[in-house]
Amino acid sequence: MKQHAVLTAIGKDRIGIVDDIARAVLETQCNLEESRMAVLGGEFAAILLVSGDSETVESLIANMPSLGETLGLHIELKSTGSPRHDPSSRPYLIESVSLDTPGIVHTITTLLRKHKINIEDLETETSAAPWTGAPMFVMKTRVNIPSSVSLARLKDEIEDLASEQDLDIRLLPITSRQPEL
Repeated sequence: MKQHAVLTAIGKDRIGIVDDIARAVLETQCNLEESRMAVLGGEFAAILLVSGDSETVESLIANMPSLGETLGLHIELKSTGSPRHDPSSRPYLIESVSLDTPGIVHTITTLLRKHKINIEDLETETSAAPWTGAPMFVMKTRVNIPSSVSLARLKDEIEDLASEQDLDIRLLPITSRQPEL
């Protein structure tokens, strides 16, 4: 029977760190199904969904403490269920661009929570605006909107939020022709 586990890793960034993690997963005959990896400041952070039969996943879990020491990473591994998808939900991308001010993520996620919209993926970054150098904040969120949520009402509330907070927000359906995050 196929089992799943979530692996998290954090540590000082260095060349080859992704290869080391991928090799460790492969050596236990597990499969790396999904991952998010990034360098944040000087630290490397990763979260991975791995799968395998019960023996291989248990072997990977047993080897993690020594692997973490060897690689200089803080690694945790936790068993989890299979990925689940609600076939009646609609995948959307929410993009927000604005001057960087505290509270943007909280404001947008509060609205999503109010409508019981699940966040599948969220990325943020700050950068300097091209001509002025002003600090800009970009947030991209992939969500699954339940069929019970009125898109017209949600769009109205997003427009109100954008106006109140001086945000440029777009709600875009994810189709097979559009790239996700």
